[in-house]
Amino acid sequence: MSLKLNLKPDERVIIGGAVIRNGNRHADLSIENNVPILREKDILPEEAVDTPARRIYFAVQLMYIDQENRQAHIESFFSLAHDLMEMAPSTRQYILAICEQVTVSCFYQALKTARTLIDYEKELITHVEPVHNDL
Repeated sequence: MSLKLNLKPDERVIIGGAVIRNGNRHADLSIENNVPILREKDILPEEAVDTPARRIYFAVQLMYIDQENRQAHIESFFSLAHDLMEMAPSTRQYILAICEQVTVSCFYQALKTARTLIDYEKELITHVEPVHNDL
């Protein structure tokens, strides 16, 4: 069974580690083997990695698309996950779910869970009041 992708004009997709940009028309692709695929909406560019949850997402993204260096990305992820749970214990349920998915090599599912972690992190940040130093 193949995966059918419908790409919008100029949309990027990563297929098996290759970044592909569509031309100026819609394109239909059929992927007939099992390779990592990320649509543009799921790709987190390195310059957008500016929070702990985004660092975790990026590490999982690299695990998924960069099989050659997967072990290094896994080690980085576990270090980042530990640090985030120390800073924000309420993230524990998300982190543990991602750890479980990574452990069984369900990297795409781990990305989806990491996306919910990013959403939760945004929620946490909006409820933190700024500290005023009136010295």
